[in-house]
Amino acid sequence: MKFNIAVLAGDGIGPEVMDQAQKVSEAVAKKFGHEITWKPALTGAAAIDAVGEPYPDSTHQVCLASDAVLFGAIGLPRFDNDPSAKVRPENGLLQMRKQLGLFANLRPTFTFPSLLDKSPLKQERIEGTDLVFLRELTGGIYFGEKGRRDGGETAFDNCVYTRAEVQRLAKKGFELAMTRSKRLCCVDKANVMETSRLWRETVQAMEKDYPEVEVSYELVDAVAMRLVQWPNSYDVLITENLFGDILTDEASVISGSMGLMPSASMGESISLFEPIHGSYPQATGLNIANPMAMVLSAAMMFEIAFNLPEEGKAIRDAVNKALAEGVVTEDLANGGKAYGTKEVGDFLAVNI
Repeated sequence: MKFNIAVLAGDGIGPEVMDQAQKVSEAVAKKFGHEITWKPALTGAAAIDAVGEPYPDSTHQVCLASDAVLFGAIGLPRFDNDPSAKVRPENGLLQMRKQLGLFANLRPTFTFPSLLDKSPLKQERIEGTDLVFLRELTGGIYFGEKGRRDGGETAFDNCVYTRAEVQRLAKKGFELAMTRSKRLCCVDKANVMETSRLWRETVQAMEKDYPEVEVSYELVDAVAMRLVQWPNSYDVLITENLFGDILTDEASVISGSMGLMPSASMGESISLFEPIHGSYPQATGLNIANPMAMVLSAAMMFEIAFNLPEEGKAIRDAVNKALAEGVVTEDLANGGKAYGTKEVGDFLAVNI
């Protein structure tokens, strides 16, 4: 098979970890007889510096013409530390999601047998954890009307959802639950927020279409607590944009490192795959960044975008071997030998 893949490496460690994901993907393509054409494009601070905007139309056109998008990371301190900045790298991320119609963010959280002792939680609490969040990605407070009034002394951010937005996200949640343990949790704040009440009543109305799925409804604060108490009690969770942003970051550290968790952002016609970690600018160019989340994002690309589960499994098997044999970067070395970003990528490619 032949694939055109857009490569949006972005900022900070994005280009370094992206190089390893491409290296591993090429090894998979060679093993299984595929051909990949890589189509690089600018985004984030790199795009602002080059053309003045974080998600230029030229990048959008590259994405539209591709079979899938691999995305690294965006953001730099010089923007974070300037509250008056008119253009920010993160604006490009929101713009990209909206323009590409990437309304469903899928973030798995799972544990690795060789890394159970690296988790901040006790082993008996996390063993067997294998959950998936589906976060609505193009609505809610991030995209609602926002601004200042009273001479700048009052700020507001409006959270708005339509029933159709909830339905299309919940549909993916129900369908995903049917492929797993047939358990679905809707996370909201229906005791306080009107948008959450819309979420709850919409999902309740859809239950009849999926009679085999056991649906529960939990408040976001309760889920935040249970994630650190009994994360293995969850399977598929669906939620709105802001709640999903926070809860998925919380869940990501259960495995022992944010550098291990991949994600997919899905639309009607194209999907984007990215690690959940940030741009980690302090590590830029030092060959110390963990590339495994980016590599596992490539595995999700083969599985979800191209429907090639064996190719994805080949990547996952290589990652598990590297973890078991201690071929890891300094964040996982725990006092042992630490390998560089490139060396970890080389090990994965060779073992594929």
